Amino acid sequence: MSIITPELVALDVALGATSGDVIDALSTIVAGAGRTTDAHALAADAHAREAQTSTGMPGGIAIPHCRTAAVTEPTLAFARLSDPVDFGDDDPSDLVFFIAAPIGADTDHLAILSTIARALVREEFVDSLRAATSATEVVALIDEAIAPAPAANAAAPASSDQRVLVAVTACPTGIAHTYMAADALVAEAKKRGIRLEVETQGSSGSTALDPAVIAAADAVIFAVDVDVRDRGRFAGKPVVQGPVKRGVEAPGAMIDEALAAAANPDAARVAGTETPTATTDTASEHAGRKLQRWLLTGVSYMIPFVAGGGLLIAIGFGLAGYDINATASDIVASSSLWNLPDGGFWTYIGAVAFVIGAASMGFLVPALAGFIAYAMADRPGIAPGFVVGTIAVMMNAGFLGGIVGGLLAGLVAASLTRIPAPRWLRGLMPVVIIPLLASIAASGAMILFLGGPIAWLMTTLTDWLNSLTGVGIVLLGVILGLMMCFDLGGPVNKVAYSFAVAGLGAASLANQVPLEIMAAVMASGMVPPLGLALASTVLARKQFTPVERENGVAAWLLGASFISEGAIPFAAADPLRVIPASMLGGAVTGALSMAFGVTSQAPHGGVFVLFAIGNILWFLLSIAIGAVITAVAVIGLKRIGRRPSAATVEAAGAADDTEASGVLASGAARA
Repeated sequence: MSIITPELVALDVALGATSGDVIDALSTIVAGAGRTTDAHALAADAHAREAQTSTGMPGGIAIPHCRTAAVTEPTLAFARLSDPVDFGDDDPSDLVFFIAAPIGADTDHLAILSTIARALVREEFVDSLRAATSATEVVALIDEAIAPAPAANAAAPASSDQRVLVAVTACPTGIAHTYMAADALVAEAKKRGIRLEVETQGSSGSTALDPAVIAAADAVIFAVDVDVRDRGRFAGKPVVQGPVKRGVEAPGAMIDEALAAAANPDAARVAGTETPTATTDTASEHAGRKLQRWLLTGVSYMIPFVAGGGLLIAIGFGLAGYDINATASDIVASSSLWNLPDGGFWTYIGAVAFVIGAASMGFLVPALAGFIAYAMADRPGIAPGFVVGTIAVMMNAGFLGGIVGGLLAGLVAASLTRIPAPRWLRGLMPVVIIPLLASIAASGAMILFLGGPIAWLMTTLTDWLNSLTGVGIVLLGVILGLMMCFDLGGPVNKVAYSFAVAGLGAASLANQVPLEIMAAVMASGMVPPLGLALASTVLARKQFTPVERENGVAAWLLGASFISEGAIPFAAADPLRVIPASMLGGAVTGALSMAFGVTSQAPHGGVFVLFAIGNILWFLLSIAIGAVITAVAVIGLKRIGRRPSAATVEAAGAADDTEASGVLASGAARA
C-alpha cells in the first residue's frame, strides 16, 4: 500500500481556525481513505504529540505526526490550506503534512517517512508542492522524494585545517524533526566548509558515529528533545544543546555557538558518562521551570519505591495488625516457615511483607535526593544525592531534608563539572573526584548546618498534625485537596503526595493521622480525572470536542487508579475553567475524607487497593461528591461567556453519529 494516495490530498481548502481543527480534519480524511478505523484515536495521538512540541516550521510548513495504534500502515495526508493556520511558528502554515506511523512499524516504512520529512528542507520540493495543480501531481512529487538519498553523515575526510563538528538529533517520535534537523545542520555546515557528521537517533534506526570522528571533533551539537543514547561517548567535548526544532530553524546559530564553544576553554562540556551541564538553551531556562524539572525528576524515580513499598506495608498491617510495626524485624530475624512465631503463619508472612515494604520505603528520601541531583548534574550527581539523602534520614530531616540535600548535592556536582580539567584527569572527574567532593560538601553541610533546623521543622509539623482534631483536621484536608488538584501531577501535587507517603511508616493503632492524610491525598487526586470524565462522557457531551470525549473515556480508568494526570488533556485545552473546577472538587473531597476519618495504608492504587482503605464507603462517597462538584463546576464555567449558535449545537450533536461531523463540532467548539 502506498504511503500517500490522491484520496489523502486536499488542495486549497479551509480546515479550521486552529492547529487542532486541522489535525481533526486530516484524521477524518485518513479515515475516509480507509487508512484508519478510529479517527478520534488518531487525532488524540496527534494532539498529544503536538502538545509536546509544536510542529510548525519556517516557510509556512507544519508536520503534525504521531506513532499510533489507530493505523496499520504508514500514512501521509497532505493539505494545502487556503487559510494558513498557526502551528506554533512565527509564520502561519499553509502546507500541512500529517504523518501517522503504526506502533511497531518496520524500519523500512519509518525510513520512508523520515525521507519525506528530510525533503521538506529542500526549497525546490516545497515550491513544487505549492505549484501543483492536482492531487495526482502531489502524490507523484512525494513518491519522487522517497527515492533513496545519501546518508546525512556521509562526509569526506577532513583536511588538516578543516573544522570538525559532530551532532546528535532526536525528537520524541523520531519520525520527522530528527531527520529535518540533521539535514538542516549538514546543509548549513557544507555552505561554510565545515565537516559535520550527524547521528540521527530516530525510529528508523540509528547508526552510531565513528569513535574516531568523535575524538577528532572540535565540539558537539545536541539538537534533541529526549535523552541522547550513550552520551558518555562525547565526554569532555565542548557542547551546545537545544531542542530539535532549533536544529531545523536555526542551524547556523547552533553551528556558530559550537565553534565558539570549541574556542572557549570555559565552555560547557559533556560530563563523563552523561548529560552536559547547562548550555546556551538550558542556561536561559526560567529558574522556576528548572526547579520544577529537577523536583519532578526526583519524584518520578522515587514513586516506584513508594508504590511497591507502601502496598507491602499495607499487606503487612492487614495480615499481622498494626503491632507488626514494632516487631516485624525481630520476627523475620528469629523465625522461618519451619519455625513460625507465636502468631502463626499469617503473622510471619505479614512480618515479611512489612520488612520488605519498609526497606523499599527506606529509599524514599535517598532516591528523591539522588535523582534531584541527577537532574541537575547527571550521573556525577547520583552518588552525592543518595548519600546526602541518607544523611537526611539519619538526622530525621525527612523528605524536606531530601529535597534540600538533593538540590545542594546537584548544585555542587554541576559546579564541579564546569571546572576545566587537563585531559589526563577528565576520565576521573565524573567517576571519582566529583562524587567525592560533592558528597563531602553536601553531606557535610547537612550534618553541620542544615539537618538540625530541618529536623526541628519536621518534628514541629508532625506534632502539629498529630494534635489536629475537629475543624483543624478538616482544614488540613481542604489544603491537601487544593494542592493535589492545583497542577495535576506537577510539583505542588507531588509535594502533597510526598508529604503523605513520608508519614505512612509512622502510623500506629494510636496514631491514625498519617493514614488519614494518605487517604485524603489519594481521594483528592482521583477527583479531577473522574469529574472531567463524568462531565465529558455523561453529563454534557456537547460541551466537549470529540477528542476530549475520547480522553474522557480513558479518564475513568485513570481516575479510578489515582492517576491525576488523566485530567491534563482537559486542563491543557481549557486551564482557566478546568483547574478551578478540579480544585473545588478536590478540596471538598479532602475535607470530607478527613472529617469521616477515612484511612489508607496504601500510597497508590485508588479503587484497586480498597483492601487497604478504612471506612471504604465514606472513601467512595467523598470521591463521588468531589467528582460531581468538579463536573458541575466545569460545565457551568464552560457555559459562562460561551453562547454557541444553533448551527454549532446542531454540529456538536451530530458528532455522535459520524466522524466527519465530529470534526465540524470540534472546530466549532474550539472557535
